[in-house]
Amino acid sequence: MKIIVDAMGGDNAPLAPVEGALRAAEALGVEIILTGPETVIRDCLTKLGKTDLPQGVEIAPASEVITMEDNPARAFKDKPDSSMTVGLNLLKAKKGDAFVSAGSTGALLSAATLLIKRIRGIRRAALAPVVPTANGKMVLIDCGATAEGTPEYLMQFAYMGSYYAQRFLGVENPRVALLNIGAEESKGLELQKQTYALLTEAKRAGRIHFVGNIEGREAITQGVDVLVTDGYTGNIFLKTMEGAAALFSGALKEMLLASTKNKVAALMLKKSIGDFKKRFDSSEVGGTALLGISQPVVKAHGSSNAYAFYNAIRQAKTVAEADIVGDIAANVENMRWERPKPAEKQEEG
Repeated sequence: MKIIVDAMGGDNAPLAPVEGALRAAEALGVEIILTGPETVIRDCLTKLGKTDLPQGVEIAPASEVITMEDNPARAFKDKPDSSMTVGLNLLKAKKGDAFVSAGSTGALLSAATLLIKRIRGIRRAALAPVVPTANGKMVLIDCGATAEGTPEYLMQFAYMGSYYAQRFLGVENPRVALLNIGAEESKGLELQKQTYALLTEAKRAGRIHFVGNIEGREAITQGVDVLVTDGYTGNIFLKTMEGAAALFSGALKEMLLASTKNKVAALMLKKSIGDFKKRFDSSEVGGTALLGISQPVVKAHGSSNAYAFYNAIRQAKTVAEADIVGDIAANVENMRWERPKPAEKQEEG
């Protein structure tokens, strides 16, 4: 298994991706290709106490870096020798099994769509982060790759999220829910109503375990395995979850440090508090799979540290080994929607 890693993507690049990649090469038994300026990568190796490239690690030189200021739609064309573009071209040429980057999400989505291409029949790619719930974890799809959804897009997201939950979370029959403002079938805008009908039809055909509409609160507290929504709404949902988790974590820390008595209690609860923080730490998952692309691509968080990069590489390895792309491609026929034809106007007699 060979994973291509963008060494120049993210707030903590290049040191964090290089260190995370070295950890992954040693602990996961994967081969690594680091893309970026060779001198910069070798400087990082020196800082990490490595005089030579470790076994199983190689460098693919790239002289340019895509920044957040670059036009996401054109960045890979404007900078053909960027670490992201070089990495995706290596994936396209099948020089690696998966690609990981913490660079610009928009640039990665555009480049992956145009260089690697979507799976034939898939209308739009989707970002599918794994987020915590009261009962464990769930796949949120989409969280920002496709801002404006259609019933067909969301129906395909539901299928892709279901396959991903099966393979990545190990859920045999994932419960799929549609994010809405109420559980009733009549709730929501026309997008949600039409999507509800499509997913109900898929359920009747035995192709997906659709459990209906669900509100954001219940999605977190009661838990489902796959939460389907458009990218605009999903991004707001995800950022709100992240903000709430940071708020609770900060409030807990403030409470535990408020007095000597509380500090003693904190020492007694140190392991439990650590487990609590770990449960809501995005670096434990490491990255977000870009589903619908014809080869495995994982988007690491922009602020990823070395540990998060290690986990993103671990995730990419799992996605590649589980052949989630193959699962989706094999079932595309089930995801096609015959759009209803507009009613013909009757001539007035």
